[in-house]
Amino acid sequence: MPRFHIVSLFPEFFGSPLSTALMGRAREAGLVDFSFHDPRDFSTSKHRHVDDRPYGGGPGMVMQGEPLAGALRSIEKPGRILLMAPGGRPFTQNMARQIAEEEDLTIVCGRYEGIDARLLDIFPIEPTSVGDVVLNGGETAALAVVEAVSRLMPGFMGKEESGEDESFSNGLLEYPHYTRPETLEGLPVPPVLLGGDHARIAQWRRRQSV
Repeated sequence: MPRFHIVSLFPEFFGSPLSTALMGRAREAGLVDFSFHDPRDFSTSKHRHVDDRPYGGGPGMVMQGEPLAGALRSIEKPGRILLMAPGGRPFTQNMARQIAEEEDLTIVCGRYEGIDARLLDIFPIEPTSVGDVVLNGGETAALAVVEAVSRLMPGFMGKEESGEDESFSNGLLEYPHYTRPETLEGLPVPPVLLGGDHARIAQWRRRQSV
């Protein structure tokens, strides 16, 4: 089970999501653990600045290297270090499984136009993307990684097979689900699901996944 170390300018962003539903119960039970590291705490500026204009000109600001380096070095055992960035390696279910075997995971949440690129040479940072979209910052993407990894941990889902019998676990999408009532606004449940023939149901679900 990895311990999550979140490097973010806005640690308060995580308050509600990490205290709600399954994640909240998992934290209370000690199944997941988080520490937060704000680069502003390592700024040498009187006003705790952590960004500056980019060399070479251009729009926006860039996160400075020194405060981020200080935040990363404050983590005793960082483990793998992911940087949430739209141009990074795509985050996949297989990657989530690998990370779930780690003892520690550090997630750097970028802001502005990104971080000083020299940090990628100083630390073993892995730029990682949750999709071809641009977000206000890496916090939302970090939450996606945390949730995808956490739900693979023993005990998190309650029913152990719940974490595996899902979309992407076998390289396929998950089949559609139905529940009561049997007819919803004139649309019936597929008859195969009502017959009790588990072999036929399994075949139907497999075809739907494919």
